Amino acid sequence: MFEKSKALFELKKIQSALAKETIETEAGNGAVKVKINGEQKIQKVTLDPELLKDVEITKVEKYIESAVTQAITRSQQLAAEKMRNVAGGLGLPGL
Repeated sequence: MFEKSKALFELKKIQSALAKETIETEAGNGAVKVKINGEQKIQKVTLDPELLKDVEITKVEKYIESAVTQAITRSQQLAAEKMRNVAGGLGLPGL
């Protein structure tokens, strides 16, 4: 029982730490930049008007989608890495 309590405490610490992590991605050679935290909350989306001035809107949309997808994927990987050590104490398979 103590091990599970300890593991739950560690998970809460990891969750708090993830909120402080920042992940930055870009698409379109830097035309679109996305910054999210480890809780997968978008902090900022930046569009470079100079790099996008001759780009069709559908391409810009794809750049945004790509940058957000990359950011979420990296955030999930970061969370998985941090939780892997604690998951054994909770008996959670797959982490």
